[in-house]
Amino acid sequence: MHRPKSMLFGAVAAICYALLPPTGATADPVAGLTPVAVAPGIHALVGPLGQRDADNLGNNATFGVIETDAGAVVIDSGGSRRGAEALLKAIHTLTAKPVVAVINTGGQDHRWLGNGPFHDMGAAIYATEAAIADQKDRADMQFMVLENLIGAEGLAGTEAVYADTAVSEETTLTFGSTTVVLIPAGPAHTPGDMLVWLPQSRVVFAGDVVFLDRLLGILPVSSSSGWLEAFGRLEALDPNIVVPGHGSPAPLAKAQAQTRDYIASVRAAIGTLIEDNGLIQDAPTIDQSAYAALPGFDSLAGRNAQAVYQEMEWE
Repeated sequence: MHRPKSMLFGAVAAICYALLPPTGATADPVAGLTPVAVAPGIHALVGPLGQRDADNLGNNATFGVIETDAGAVVIDSGGSRRGAEALLKAIHTLTAKPVVAVINTGGQDHRWLGNGPFHDMGAAIYATEAAIADQKDRADMQFMVLENLIGAEGLAGTEAVYADTAVSEETTLTFGSTTVVLIPAGPAHTPGDMLVWLPQSRVVFAGDVVFLDRLLGILPVSSSSGWLEAFGRLEALDPNIVVPGHGSPAPLAKAQAQTRDYIASVRAAIGTLIEDNGLIQDAPTIDQSAYAALPGFDSLAGRNAQAVYQEMEWE
């Protein structure tokens, strides 16, 4: 399988939502990932909120494991081969069942660059058609970034292993008695974002459609308008618990406050700026102070505003 060439690349939040009761028991971190019980047999593995680095091996995101009669289903595979191995170490503290499936919820590196070890053990790997295309388009860049951030040792052995099952429409999978619904939702944070819905427990793994406990990032490949539409699809599910792509599981209201409302507020402010003939260099001056307490605000807020300006200028 192809491993893109490595080069050097520079690395590339919401209102302070009132603290809510925990969604479940939190265990001590394993391999840098904190297990959080979401529902019986369902866990989130919460990684750090900061940048990728040699310690987290690219696993600066939230992952998931669903224990079923047929085996374990894993949500996202980690940011490198060694990151996947760390993720497997954490998974093995939660279940002794073999991993039978991995679901890549989008195109960011920590959603799929750990696919290799899971592929080697025979797990089926799912992603949307748009996510696979995005992964192929950005793989070289992602390897460049990761070599800079986690180092050659951290990246060792990592290969670009793509999903063997491409999802183009809502798809229902059955693992023993557990139903898992794959819902293509992008473009949002990335072109191929996907929601993973567990109707029996009313839990949704939202991938990068939802960021909690830190400011979200709007990328050159993001669509802020599409992101709001994707969030609407999530809201229509009426979940009890949302497991975000970054941050800890929480009720829907927190996701609305820290993801939906932030994007909507930036779009509203940029819309006014454009109507007033403001320029892109003015975009970082819009008022985002309601979200200033979220980690990442200082580095992301201005860039988010400019990304939305570039998108809305042509709407």
